Amino acid sequence: MQITNKKPYVTYTLVAVNVLVFIIMTFSGGTTNVANLLRFGASFQPYILVGQWYRLITPMFIHIGFEHLFLNMLTLYFCGIFLEQLFGWWRFSIIYFIAGIGGNLLSAALAPTTVSAGASTAIFGMFGAFVMLGVVYRESAYFQALGRQFGILIVLNLAFALWPGTGIDILGHVGGLIGGFLAALMVGTPRLLGPNNRRYQLMGMVALIIYTTGTIWWLVKG
Repeated sequence: MQITNKKPYVTYTLVAVNVLVFIIMTFSGGTTNVANLLRFGASFQPYILVGQWYRLITPMFIHIGFEHLFLNMLTLYFCGIFLEQLFGWWRFSIIYFIAGIGGNLLSAALAPTTVSAGASTAIFGMFGAFVMLGVVYRESAYFQALGRQFGILIVLNLAFALWPGTGIDILGHVGGLIGGFLAALMVGTPRLLGPNNRRYQLMGMVALIIYTTGTIWWLVKG
């Protein structure tokens, strides 16, 4: 389902930047070297607490190994194109970055010794946006089925993340999912889908503020 004919330039740019950063890291220390990951801005609670708050954003553009990059960029490309054309570039950008930051916040707050990186936090936020569409537009068989499919995908991914030895930052995924769902609820969708429910938008904004401030408080209090 394509809502507009506008090119998804934000999605293209995000993929390009991730690939470029991966290439640069590959030739300047490697993408699996912990010291290099930290040098390029991976998330690590002790560094964040001394004022390096940019580490809530930079991990979205850092990947650990080619497989990590490939799977994330494949998902970002196909899901991003759909969501950017549906929500519009600025709404999509807000959803993507709030989800990424929200995921990195939760991971840093609850996993103080973990060095984490990857666009997965923002990608799970996109999954959350799909679920939001299924909830808000549940009278639409299309969006209801879409939300259900992504709900199943989320459960399977989180279950796999719990498998021993995967090294997946499940807290980042959960935080991104929450952030993406609430951000999508807050920004609403284009008029092409009908008028937005202002009550839902207000609920999304309030819940997002509570989630963000609560997570920051937990992070800072140590």
